Amino acid sequence: MTSKLLTCIAFVFGLTLSVNAQDIQSHGVSFPAKIKIGDAVVKYNGSGLREKYFIDLYVGALYLKSQSSNASSIINANEEMCIRIKLVSDKVTREKFVSSVDEGFSNSTTGAATKTEIAAFKKSFSKPFKSGDDIILLYKPGIGVQVVVNGEKLGTHKGLEFKKALWGIWFGGNPADKGLKDAMLGKV
Repeated sequence: MTSKLLTCIAFVFGLTLSVNAQDIQSHGVSFPAKIKIGDAVVKYNGSGLREKYFIDLYVGALYLKSQSSNASSIINANEEMCIRIKLVSDKVTREKFVSSVDEGFSNSTTGAATKTEIAAFKKSFSKPFKSGDDIILLYKPGIGVQVVVNGEKLGTHKGLEFKKALWGIWFGGNPADKGLKDAMLGKV
């Protein structure tokens, strides 16, 4: 009887640990430990807070097939990966986000994105933003970057070079936020 009770307690304890291990907390935001992209599974690599002028804007998380802190390898990799952004402020408007995308592409030190590709990417963000919005950028080899906002697929942007330029906004030589870059790379 005692061994059955201990087995039951161990099972419940193990189940509790596996449920709790499903989400990772970062700056008050919950991220899943894994995301499925097609048949591939990508795992949480790191996350951090994007601040500007002492205002918390969003928490960004990076998902990779296997953990890495090498920005160049991540940018250049032609494998499934994901950047997930959760807005934590109503100060992040659609207009400000689109403007920062322009700035990010002009500062990106990797890949290549044409004006037409950047314009098409920005059109994926046609609805107003609000705190709590969930923006997911999924990269699938041979397909491109898929934009998903609050569970709604809003566009696909083809090409590895476009993905490199987009990922360069966060992980290139002149990132939007060095602290966020390091945090998403798991360096902090």
